[in-house]
Amino acid sequence: MSKSPLKLAIIGGGSSYTPELVEGVLKRLDRIPVKEMHFVDIDAGQEKLAIIEALTRRMVEKAGADIVIRASMDRRAAIENADFVMTQFRVGGLQARANDERIPLKYDVIGQETTGPGGFAKALRTIPEILDICKDIEDLAPKAWMLNFTNPAGLVTEAVQKYTQVNTIGLCNVPVSMKMMIAEMMDCLPDELSLECAGLNHLVWAHRAWLNGKDITAEVLKKVGDGASYTMKNISEEPWDPDFLQALGAIPCPYHRYFYQPDAMLADEKASSLNEGTRAEQVMITERELFELYQNEELAEKPEQLEKRGGAYYSDASLNLVDAIYNDLKTIHVVNVRNNGTLASLPDDAVIECSSVIGSWGARPLQVGKLSPAVTGLISQVKAYEQLTVEAAVHGGYDKGLMALANNPLVPDITRAKLILDDIIKTNYDYLPQFRQ
Repeated sequence: MSKSPLKLAIIGGGSSYTPELVEGVLKRLDRIPVKEMHFVDIDAGQEKLAIIEALTRRMVEKAGADIVIRASMDRRAAIENADFVMTQFRVGGLQARANDERIPLKYDVIGQETTGPGGFAKALRTIPEILDICKDIEDLAPKAWMLNFTNPAGLVTEAVQKYTQVNTIGLCNVPVSMKMMIAEMMDCLPDELSLECAGLNHLVWAHRAWLNGKDITAEVLKKVGDGASYTMKNISEEPWDPDFLQALGAIPCPYHRYFYQPDAMLADEKASSLNEGTRAEQVMITERELFELYQNEELAEKPEQLEKRGGAYYSDASLNLVDAIYNDLKTIHVVNVRNNGTLASLPDDAVIECSSVIGSWGARPLQVGKLSPAVTGLISQVKAYEQLTVEAAVHGGYDKGLMALANNPLVPDITRAKLILDDIIKTNYDYLPQFRQ
């Protein structure tokens, strides 16, 4: 990649997350010389996009940065000659997410936006859109890197790698959050820690943790089992069983609670949905508050209230990746990348989430050796579900959708799989043309 100034295209620029991304850019201008940021959204997001554009201009002006800010509904103009295309959109908005969370709950199944049937529904809506975006990238910016933050990130990245020629890396804030939480419980700086991560998106384990060269995996597991805080804003902090963690021998991510403690997580979701609402319904309130703040003409920085939205360390995860690619740093990041033999139990073309060396070439996963049967069984089952979901999202077909849900470990039986699938297709009819053929 040349050392010319950078153009960033942000797909879903009207997102409430965008100010954090802009803040991250402004902090790194000495390393990543961004000269243009083009935010693009759909017609339904035009009002939010205008608010984000105005706030962004104030942030740039306050920082004294020489960055051209553009905002439009013209996706092709945003993508043309971009160096990096960042995707952070939600097809159907937060209402679609709320549906994804409530539909499974009707059938006593976990309702979560990226795990289980909720993630399946989101993938069906999202993958066709991401593939359409990729056509524009292939046409207008074939050398660009697409950094995908759109959930479910693993499935989306796998679809892009299998069905397009776009250079893409999927990323998630969960591994960064894991490192920050472990650093807090160990009372050390995050940079003093090293984690060996491997698994799938929202199903990743830190198989080894080192602090200044000392293996602290067992110590971290003991602290988590003893009740050390270890979760994210969108996941209930169900206590971990210390005997189970000792037997597991690897540090799970917060999302593992849905697979290892489904009864408790389902009970918590059902209670929450009856009282304060699902996570999406809570976020809707936060979103309204944020955009009211964003309209304040005196505001020229990311407000603290954005932390309530979730997605912590979003700008760090994405812009450190830009830095590593642009400057050929060859540093280690946890990303969604093609397996290529890294996990022997999975096909080479499967997308996994693991520690990878990032340079100008993109991502090269680090070999982690043979994983324990304690984790490979769950990885294989969830990957089978993911592969089936990608095919259902790309090609449609009731049979493909049914087999995907039937293979998801959070869907307990075929009867409920069919009921949930019927409900998902009916509720998302306008967003699922592949099921109307």
